[in-house]
Amino acid sequence: MHKNRPGYLFFFIPFALSSLLSDTPALSYIIAWLGSFYIFYLTWFSKNRFIKNDLPVASQIMRPIFLLQLIFAGFMCCTSIFYFLDHLGYEYFVKVNPGDFVPNEQTYLIAKCQRICLLAHISLVWGMLYYSSLKKPKTIYIFQEKQSDLYWLRIALFFYITAIGFQFLPGLLQFSIYFNNMAIFSASLLLLKGLRTKKTLWIVYGTTMFGLNFINATLTGFKEHIIVNVIILFALLFPYYKRVITLASIPTIYILLYILPTYASIVRQSWSGEKTAVEARSEALETIFQEDNEEVIDNTNWGFLTNRFSEIGMFTQYVAYVPAHHDFYKTEIIHNALIALIPRQFYPNKPITEQVAMERVYEAGVVSRLSLVSAKTRPVVDAYLSFGYIGTFVFLFLFGCCVQFFNDTAERWFGGYEFGCIVIFNGCFQGLWRGNNFEFMLNNMLYGFITMVIVFRVLLWTGYLTKKNL
Repeated sequence: MHKNRPGYLFFFIPFALSSLLSDTPALSYIIAWLGSFYIFYLTWFSKNRFIKNDLPVASQIMRPIFLLQLIFAGFMCCTSIFYFLDHLGYEYFVKVNPGDFVPNEQTYLIAKCQRICLLAHISLVWGMLYYSSLKKPKTIYIFQEKQSDLYWLRIALFFYITAIGFQFLPGLLQFSIYFNNMAIFSASLLLLKGLRTKKTLWIVYGTTMFGLNFINATLTGFKEHIIVNVIILFALLFPYYKRVITLASIPTIYILLYILPTYASIVRQSWSGEKTAVEARSEALETIFQEDNEEVIDNTNWGFLTNRFSEIGMFTQYVAYVPAHHDFYKTEIIHNALIALIPRQFYPNKPITEQVAMERVYEAGVVSRLSLVSAKTRPVVDAYLSFGYIGTFVFLFLFGCCVQFFNDTAERWFGGYEFGCIVIFNGCFQGLWRGNNFEFMLNNMLYGFITMVIVFRVLLWTGYLTKKNL
């Protein structure tokens, strides 16, 4: 890392300026929104950028400071612009409300929420950088890599078979999810390694497994599953095909945001059982490629961009509710999250985590108790609901420290960035990319780390890893 980097207090400049202009909510919002791009600039592009120098920048973009920060902070901070434009009377950057805009109570709430999100972004990055600056153990582990094509295939198949096995063990389904994620990342990595070394077996395996997973993602009705697959592929290919991926990324993102909301909403019809997932997918594709579908897609997409892609609208409801109508939750949410960590085998009467997490959603009036919609809180919301601005700073700082710890430990245990970060860290902790409520995030952190320990011990025992002292 650069020795002459500016102090961390530089990160607070947009937050301080936005707070000083809180009486001018529209301007305050814009400064806070642009503040996240300022943080991206400081950490990625500035002369004194805050990244490690052990690898070229393009070859480490799946580390938390790049990929997780982009997805987590991008979703939390940057997507709110659509909701804000809608509030100002615009639709797709075209003014549809002929009257002059007059700030109201909601405008102030939007600006306040954006400032809280910016504070959370700053805290997240601070946590990552703080842990990165600490001294680490000098013992690392390296792979005893062999020339056989079967070497990496054995590891990839181990993840895949183990994922299937955990599906049949009561109470251990979440381990199946982690191993399945690692299997997907392993297949993607094998595809990349096959392209680089021109090994046909790796290319065939990687293409087949990644392709099957992508096809399955198109049947789920969840937009995120498709987007995640695209992110994985682009992130892995970028270091070696920079120009192609750069040119392809913008139109790909545009196309995904344009068609996915309509596509997913139609595929979800299969959830009611009236149609199969395959039938719903076919209908979705027909709708998208119809010549007269533009109005349908536009209406669906603007609703998605303002109320689903961005969740700041729901955030304003929480901020209006706490502390004006409900005291800060203090340690209650953390207490619930700790209870959720206990396996049900040891606590048969443990409250259902989903119901516990949804209770504060109902209390704030974000979703009706009669609704079947699941609208769980995000980390910044739970942090604010617990202790306000202080909670936002402390909890997101600790979150940044944790993700950096998980990544650095994975790289130290599993032979460096390529396998440790790409496959193990992102496979076990992919759920942290976007974030969830505290109950589910702490669960992912604990059991994701346990999964990482299990894989480490197995590979050490089988001779794939050996210890090396620096």
